[in-house]
Amino acid sequence: MRASGPLGEALARRAVLLDGGLSNQLAAQGCDLSGDLWSGRVLAERPDQVAAAHTAYARAGAEVLITASYQVGYEAFAAHGHDRAETTALLRQSVRLAARAAEAADHEVWVAASVGPYGAVLADGSEYRGRYGLSVRELAAFHRPRIEALLAAGADVLAVETVPDSDEAEALLIVLAETGAPAWLSYTVAAGRTRAGQPLGEAFALAAASPEVVAVGVNCCDPADVLPALEAAAGESAKPLVAYPNDGSVWDAGTRTWRTPENPVPWPARAWYATGARLIGGCCRIGPARIADLARTVRGG
Repeated sequence: MRASGPLGEALARRAVLLDGGLSNQLAAQGCDLSGDLWSGRVLAERPDQVAAAHTAYARAGAEVLITASYQVGYEAFAAHGHDRAETTALLRQSVRLAARAAEAADHEVWVAASVGPYGAVLADGSEYRGRYGLSVRELAAFHRPRIEALLAAGADVLAVETVPDSDEAEALLIVLAETGAPAWLSYTVAAGRTRAGQPLGEAFALAAASPEVVAVGVNCCDPADVLPALEAAAGESAKPLVAYPNDGSVWDAGTRTWRTPENPVPWPARAWYATGARLIGGCCRIGPARIADLARTVRGG
């Protein structure tokens, strides 16, 4: 069933379980994610498969479903023959598909519209580097129409995710302030800094005074980087924290493949919770089975 209250209110009371990686679940379902549009291609060509992926996560116990809009940008889709109206329709469809799965679930589920970073639409791995050479104003102009389309479709919250650069976070916070929409802000990090190399304390401090941000934290990073990042976030803000790492693999943009760690990376989810994480799930290469396992930890607090 669709959640009836704001996500921020739930996070003030308890931990909430996120879903896992959409792309890996689509691949497991036999979808072709080749090409620059990645999961956006599946959204355009096989919406039934996107709906099935959302349903798999809802059945695993996920209480938040993140839409397939991460890599949907007007410029990228224009290069593949989609006009603005078609791209807007796809953004809105991504929300409707997640909403349909939420409504069919046997528990409350929020729909979070994915707002991926500028680097994601470049399809060259730059979401793991940041520093695109664009101003804050230019980045805000890029994100504004995407966010407006997702909100118009009725998303419960925005998942402002995989942000590699505090400059881009600043731009996104400007747009959030214009809309008043609730959102979480999660950076992708490495070795105690943003992917662009900025100190985490400074990056998290940007969101501390934003009334639109209901949670702040990290995603799509090595699980070993999560706890230090959460501690840095807790030092700058009293907001609930969010954590949804990948499995420790590293994306190789040249070969468009993941380099998997030799040994499984521990997930000290109870330590994340103790530090303040109240929105916990998985990102790339984390599937429904792992989310079902995580549900027991999250709900046990």
